[in-house]
Amino acid sequence: MATVRRADFADPQLVGFLSAHLAELAPTSPPESRHALDIDALRAPGVRLWTAYDGESLVGTVALAPVDTGHEELKSMRTDPARRGRGIGALLLDHALSDARSREVTRVSLETGSADYFAPARALYRRRGFAECEPFASYTVDVHSTFMTLDLRGTA
Repeated sequence: MATVRRADFADPQLVGFLSAHLAELAPTSPPESRHALDIDALRAPGVRLWTAYDGESLVGTVALAPVDTGHEELKSMRTDPARRGRGIGALLLDHALSDARSREVTRVSLETGSADYFAPARALYRRRGFAECEPFASYTVDVHSTFMTLDLRGTA
């Protein structure tokens, strides 16, 4: 099973993995509807990025980025396509939510695609208690986006 650790931006696998993430998302929606962060944005102050490794192979990423006091956004959630369906996404999501709870974050929100391609991700988020919501932060209503949020108060 994979292990999760804080991202090492000096790891050459990370640059390739994140570039593949952006390339994989390109055909799913028009440019103005793509909100994935590039590696420079993931280095921004306050952003927390984790990686999942199976042995020496990078197999997943997840990040949390600040939105407002007590509110963070789930970003850069990706599992290696060859490893999907094996629990890596759930492992990463649970790790990020545990980290948020430990820091007394009260709400985690996300934007994901509305296309069928993103249905497995939306299903995972629903299983962890996320519910659809209105756009948050600087997002606006977009037919290509689904917005979800999870209130962490009182959840374990």
